[in-house]
Amino acid sequence: MMPTQCPDATGSGLAERLGLVVGTHGRHCWVETDDGQRLLCHPRGKKDAPLVGDRVCWQPSGDGGTIMRTLERRNLFYRQDELRTKSFAANLDLLLVLLAADPVFSESQLNRALVAARAAGIEALVVLNKQDLGPAFDSAWERLAPYRAFGQTVLPLCLNAPGGAAGAPASLDDDGGLEALRQHLEGRATLVLGPSGTGKSTLVNRLVPTAMAATGTVSRALNSGRHTTTSSTWYWLDAQRRSALIDSPGFQEFGLRHLEPPQLAHLMPDLDAHCGQCRFYNCTHLHEPGCAVRAAVGAGINEQRYRLYVDLHRELSVAARY
Repeated sequence: MMPTQCPDATGSGLAERLGLVVGTHGRHCWVETDDGQRLLCHPRGKKDAPLVGDRVCWQPSGDGGTIMRTLERRNLFYRQDELRTKSFAANLDLLLVLLAADPVFSESQLNRALVAARAAGIEALVVLNKQDLGPAFDSAWERLAPYRAFGQTVLPLCLNAPGGAAGAPASLDDDGGLEALRQHLEGRATLVLGPSGTGKSTLVNRLVPTAMAATGTVSRALNSGRHTTTSSTWYWLDAQRRSALIDSPGFQEFGLRHLEPPQLAHLMPDLDAHCGQCRFYNCTHLHEPGCAVRAAVGAGINEQRYRLYVDLHRELSVAARY
């Protein structure tokens, strides 16, 4: 059981209570107490705003509360481009990257998400939706073969066939693969990431039937007529509050400017397996003689995966010069 109080770090004698940030909307934060109550809180300062997944110390204030401080994070999942840094959530156990047979997914964006997760020390799970599309799904599944080859877990899903409806692929369970997915989510805080059209909202609503009701409550509390996913939101998957799903806002690009070029190969498992065999310790794996990574391309490293590495390495190298 999570403790109900934080140590008094202010010297004021006022007890601080421990809470979990389950939603953020501008300067507002929804904080959940140990007994499951949620209240609207405001950070005391303007810097280092809390994120979904943060453990915070807060004090009652008016009808809500004031967040006094954020406790140390285990990890942070974020992206960084030329203009800004966008943080998704903190203290994650799993990143679920949701793709679909249609629209066609970008391998570059998939690789960037996996690289970011590995850099943050977060396990990743790739899920491919719309298995009911037949040939389109088969083609997409084949594109993911190099990822399965280096050990990345990839699950099939058919959200279009609830409860074993007509059209559900015979290779999946009656629930379209949801039960197999639930087993990976059990006991974990999971961030769902994916482009528009993959079925992200459908997945959240299938796993959390009360998600729409919770969203409506948030919108009314903030005097908002409608709600769109512009920030991450935490949903419990079970009454015991052991497993959680975090919905995230969509994005067009996934920048990795917070990473240094020499890190990149070590953050791609199929390349990392060969890095220690290169002739030079500081090999960039782009042009050096005796490069074990380049020698393995086509024989252990997929050619498309290597091209993704080259393109991203060049991008990070250019960014590092400015």
